[in-house]
Amino acid sequence: MARKEERGMPREHMIGIDPSKTLADEPGTGHNRWHEAIEPVVEADPGDVVVYETRDAFDNQLNPGSTEGDVVNLDLGPVHPLTGPVYVKGAEPGDLLEVELVEIEADPWEGWGYTIQVPGFGFLRDDFPEPFIVHWRLHGNGYAESEQLPGVRIRYNPHPGVLGLAPNVDLRRRQTEREAALAERGGFALPPDPAGAVPSEGPIAGEALRTIPPRETAGNIDIKQISPGTTVLLPVYADGGLVSTGDVHFAQGDCEACGTAIEMRSRVHLRFGLRKGEAERRGIRDLQFYRDDYFTRPELAAPRRFFATTGIGVRKDGTNESEDLTLAARNALLNMIEHLGTRGFDRQQAYAICSVAVDLRISQTVDVPNLLVSALLPLDIFM
Repeated sequence: MARKEERGMPREHMIGIDPSKTLADEPGTGHNRWHEAIEPVVEADPGDVVVYETRDAFDNQLNPGSTEGDVVNLDLGPVHPLTGPVYVKGAEPGDLLEVELVEIEADPWEGWGYTIQVPGFGFLRDDFPEPFIVHWRLHGNGYAESEQLPGVRIRYNPHPGVLGLAPNVDLRRRQTEREAALAERGGFALPPDPAGAVPSEGPIAGEALRTIPPRETAGNIDIKQISPGTTVLLPVYADGGLVSTGDVHFAQGDCEACGTAIEMRSRVHLRFGLRKGEAERRGIRDLQFYRDDYFTRPELAAPRRFFATTGIGVRKDGTNESEDLTLAARNALLNMIEHLGTRGFDRQQAYAICSVAVDLRISQTVDVPNLLVSALLPLDIFM
């Protein structure tokens, strides 16, 4: 519903949801796959603000009473429920779309969030085969606390886990083909799958891309620096851009190690701008983002007080791999988990803390063969 109807003036639009319902119960509010033929929910002019009400990443399958048993039984088909798309008038392939994060409101309905460890998922999934759940009390736009992590308080640093545009037909087909080829080589990629898809019928359900990985049109980016005050630049591939968002996080450590942040429902306020032809002119093919204020918040740089561990590309059996950042990152995280054990946390509690608060930093990529990754733990989270 639009307000401020003066001709030529920027307007505000709202895409509302019923937080007690799943996306499948309200399919007119969004989708959980990427496809160029998904009908827009709202049309907006450059300069307009759109307020998106969003569901949590697992689409209402969890609640404040959920247990580890519920985590084991999660259906991954409905992940991620997105609100939108929004058609931005005048946006055409080759343009660069500006999306300004104006404001994010933390779960205005219940003030609840969660972090979970799903068996078989997460960066350290082979080391953490058991389910785990942390329930968070969200204190407005201030901080989050949990009985499962006593003595820990996580400051509000909201950002959309998923923010992206629709592909066009050619790009979607290329993405599908390359991910299928990756799977054939033994890599991890999820093909189009109609099970749990919204829209649920017709060619869209069978053709549309899963939302798990980020792609050229962004999507599941999980970048905590894309918080209010930041502007995202996205190359347009389909007419109108078709902007959707969801999977919003109250806070997250760089890397979202266990696969989830502090997941929540939200209201996301986005303002749109348009740079005609700039993506094509400059050869921009992927997401870019910036903020130009002079007051960088502590969570966007190094925290004031921190403890850090590091990792290099050497396996537990002593095998030295060459220039392996993934192994270095794993070792830095495992070392941080061991450190958190000295603070009284068990391994699953420590893994959850890493996911919501610890930042992975590439410290160097030139000193072969042992590239170095650091894991920074902000000490201000401890009360």
